Amino acid sequence: MSSGRSWRSSQRCHAFCNTRSELRSHRRKHSQSDEDDDEGHLVYQSGDMLRAQYEIVCTLGEGAFGKVVECVDHSSNGTRVAIKIIKNIERFRDAALSEVKILEKLNSLNSGSACVQMLDWFDHNSHICIVFELLGLSTYDFLKENSFQPFSLDHIRHMAYQIIRAVHFLHKNKLTHTDLKPENILFVDSEYNMFTLGSKHDERTLKNLDVKVVDFGNATYDHEHHSSVVSTRHYRAPEVILDLGWNQACDVWSLGCIFIEFYLGSTLFQTHDSKEHLAMMERVLGPIPTNLLQKTRKKRYVHRNRLDWNWHGSSGCYVRKHCKPLKHYMVSNSPDHELLFNLIQRMLEYDVTQRITLNEAISHPFFNKLKKVKRRSSVRSLDKLRY
Repeated sequence: MSSGRSWRSSQRCHAFCNTRSELRSHRRKHSQSDEDDDEGHLVYQSGDMLRAQYEIVCTLGEGAFGKVVECVDHSSNGTRVAIKIIKNIERFRDAALSEVKILEKLNSLNSGSACVQMLDWFDHNSHICIVFELLGLSTYDFLKENSFQPFSLDHIRHMAYQIIRAVHFLHKNKLTHTDLKPENILFVDSEYNMFTLGSKHDERTLKNLDVKVVDFGNATYDHEHHSSVVSTRHYRAPEVILDLGWNQACDVWSLGCIFIEFYLGSTLFQTHDSKEHLAMMERVLGPIPTNLLQKTRKKRYVHRNRLDWNWHGSSGCYVRKHCKPLKHYMVSNSPDHELLFNLIQRMLEYDVTQRITLNEAISHPFFNKLKKVKRRSSVRSLDKLRY
């Protein structure tokens, strides 16, 4: 067994600068750039300063919205933070300002939930910059770096409970995340131990299973306009695909897809086509209820009150080959596995009125073992106080 370090210190940042002295030297050589590139990203270099407070160390990642950088906060004893630098494009600025309002609201509630904390925000040369606590790898990146080996059942239990509580906190405050996926669930610290498993590849085991939900750029209040299409494809609920309207239950569907991905190490619905996506759902979960197909505005998906899908053609063969009934994915019939799949099945109900709520999911028997551990810890703490 060997010890591994988290990505933020050893992988991405290492490529940008190795030492603080190198960083200071780099800063002296380069003046700060106030230019944008052709895509609207801020042009910067390691050692540049944001608001004369945050010193850029390295790039952590990027997306359609902009880039995320690791910085040193010189106003806070050199604390490391992550700053989301939004593109200098109006629609991204507007979305970022909406995200800031939501994050300010979440901060004010002081929930202690597993939602990422915003520490600060500011405008830097027309780029909205949002400052967050620095976290570790996303659950997706950890899976990827671990050769897509699935998480253990106990790990899934710990992670799923925190994620459900975080999203339930959003729902209680009339918010729907709308973009839940493994990329938007980050480990607080992705330090790991490395185990060598004979002739197989090495396996990484996390030291800390604490996670946080991030990216509230698409979060929507119950009273706000609901875009017709939400969620990243693989985690998109059937009511969204069928254009039936959506509510907080679409987050629950996404979580069901995420939890089985943790269990399998791979995406359940691997497709980029809506009709094929619905066919995969039918293969895994059974026929889509007739009443939903009758209500859909997407009439091209339906023929005679059934999904218009040729199960005997090449596309049908592809779906049959790559998908199977949900319970067939179970690697064990033990009670714990049965309980996890019961939870997932209830999260993947087609009918939103029958889909489990997160208030109900928190009390699902799959999480009973966590509560027993907490009770034992409480008893031990009381015993220490007595003696």
